[in-house]
Amino acid sequence: MTDKFYLEEAIDDLHTLLDMTRWATSRFNDAELYFGHGTDNAWDEAVSLVLQALHLPHPILASVGESILSSRLTKSEREKIAELVLKRVQTRMPLPYITNEAWFCGMPFYVDERVLIPRSPFAELIQNQFSPFVENEPASILDMCTGGACIAIALAHAYPEAQVDAVDISTDALEVADINIQEHGLSHRVYPIQSDLFTNLEGQKYDLIISNPPYVDAQDMADLPDEYHHEPELALAAGEDGLDLVDTMLRQATSYLNDGGWLFIEVGNSEVHMNNRFPGLEVIWIEFENGGQGIFAVNKDTLVQYFSSKD
Repeated sequence: MTDKFYLEEAIDDLHTLLDMTRWATSRFNDAELYFGHGTDNAWDEAVSLVLQALHLPHPILASVGESILSSRLTKSEREKIAELVLKRVQTRMPLPYITNEAWFCGMPFYVDERVLIPRSPFAELIQNQFSPFVENEPASILDMCTGGACIAIALAHAYPEAQVDAVDISTDALEVADINIQEHGLSHRVYPIQSDLFTNLEGQKYDLIISNPPYVDAQDMADLPDEYHHEPELALAAGEDGLDLVDTMLRQATSYLNDGGWLFIEVGNSEVHMNNRFPGLEVIWIEFENGGQGIFAVNKDTLVQYFSSKD
C-alpha cells in the first residue's frame, strides 16, 4: 500500500489523540526508523510528535494524565499529524528538525539543521549544579562548542548570577544560539561568541568550563544511522579517535580557568581512546543516575601538573 493510502485512511478512520499516536507508532516501526534525538522508541517518538503538532505543552501527560489521550481531534488536526508522520518516515529527518523544537533540562529550544539536537547527559549535571565537584557558585562560565546554546542557557538558569559565554566556531550555529538566548530572555547574561575554541577568548578567565564538542571517531562516523546525517558534520566528527578538539582544550584550558576551576568535557564513545591519547591523566568519569556516559571532570591543578610533566 502507498504512503498516500495510509495517510488518507488515518485521516478518515482515526479520531482521537490515542488513535493517531498508535497509528504513528505503527508507521515508525514499519519503517524501522532510528530513535536517538530525544526519544529511544517508536511510542515515545509518536507521543512527542502528536503533542507538538497540537501545540500541547511537553509535560502535559504528567500534569493532566493519560485521559487526555481520549480527546477527539478535528480533521485538520489529524491531517497535520499525518503529514508530520509521513515526513518523518520518508525523510528520516529527526523529529526536532521537523518541528523545530527540542527539550533540554525541562525547557524548549528552537533547533534546525544548523545545530545538533540537544541530548547530552550534561542535563543531569546542570540540574545537580555539578555536585560534589563545584562547591562555590561560579560567577563566570564558558560553554565551549555551544551549538544552539541549550547548555549555556540551562547553565544560566542553574546559576542566576553567572555570566555565560556561549562559544562556537560556526556562525550558522550562533544564529540559532541567538534565537534561543533572545527567546529565553537571557541576552544580558549569555553571550554568543564566534571563536575556534579559545582563539578569540584572550584574557578571559572562567570558574567553570563546559564542553560538548565534536567527538565522533572515524569508525562511528561511517556507521551513523541516516537520522544523524541530517546533523552538521562539523559538530560531530573529530578525527580518527574523536579527540582532536579535546586534546586542544585540555592543553589550553589552564590559561582560561581561574584557580580552583573545573573543566567538564563530553567525549561519548571516544572515552575508550582517552587513555591512549592522555596516558596517566587523572580525570573523573561521571556516573549518571538517569543514564548516559562519556563525560569527565578535571580541575585546573590536575591539568597544570599533567602537562608541566610533559614539557
